[in-house]
Amino acid sequence: MKGIDHLVLCVRDLDEARKRYSDMGFTLTPTAHHPFGTSNSLVQLYDKCFLELLAIGDRAKIAPADPGHFSFGDFNRNYIENGPGEGLSMLVLDSTDASSDRQAYEKAGLDIYEPFGFSRRARLPDGDEVTVGFSLTFVTHQEIPSAAFFTCQQHAPEHFWKPEYQVHGNQATGIDDVILLADDPHRYADFLKGFTGVRELKSWKGGVAAETARGDVSIISLDEWDLHYPASFAPDLAAGPCLAAYRVRVGQIEPVQERLRQAEITRIHYGRGIAVPPDEAFGVTIEFVTT
Repeated sequence: MKGIDHLVLCVRDLDEARKRYSDMGFTLTPTAHHPFGTSNSLVQLYDKCFLELLAIGDRAKIAPADPGHFSFGDFNRNYIENGPGEGLSMLVLDSTDASSDRQAYEKAGLDIYEPFGFSRRARLPDGDEVTVGFSLTFVTHQEIPSAAFFTCQQHAPEHFWKPEYQVHGNQATGIDDVILLADDPHRYADFLKGFTGVRELKSWKGGVAAETARGDVSIISLDEWDLHYPASFAPDLAAGPCLAAYRVRVGQIEPVQERLRQAEITRIHYGRGIAVPPDEAFGVTIEFVTT
């Protein structure tokens, strides 16, 4: 079964985002540059998933999207420049075989694209540089234009994952849940099944959820959102469903609370966790929860 691999968090200013995430208690990798025009910095988590802060680095290298070919750089450039602006632009699952993923998605009737792979240089904690490589299998949904979905097969994981980057001052260990907000969550149940490979979804009046090998992927309604978060946190759904929030699992809430207090970051206490609003977190609601 697949699990959450990482989340792509689109930002205008990567340095500003790095500082904010550091203030929230995350350890970040050095800035890296993709060969197709984007730049990133990662939050690696102990559960072998990560957050990817992503910005446009070199517009000249961004290839436009062509029929049948998904452009990672162009999608995120458009996300930033034409809306929503900043936020959670992509949900990524792990993979051991990109070719098999593509075949499965084609069989499930999902919108698929030509295979895509790349490599880049990565800086290790000791300062050495190595090459890491990835094969990505993209799928999209015509009614969800502000989000993209793909699987990621790593070809040099021994150079990617480093314990030094997986220890965080806020005690973050993994991604507990990713939330897609929609007017009618059940309309997208088949897409969720096809993308995650989870055949039996959790279903209730206000939503559906796939329990993956590493975290849940949930689609919830506005009414369900209002049960958990302030209505003011909800994004506008005029352009269709969007990835609106994610939950980070932490060992204790107190270290998170102290980090946010020291950085003067707005936080709302409720239930088992703390939520940081989208205007403080680059267009996405972040929720810190205990196990």
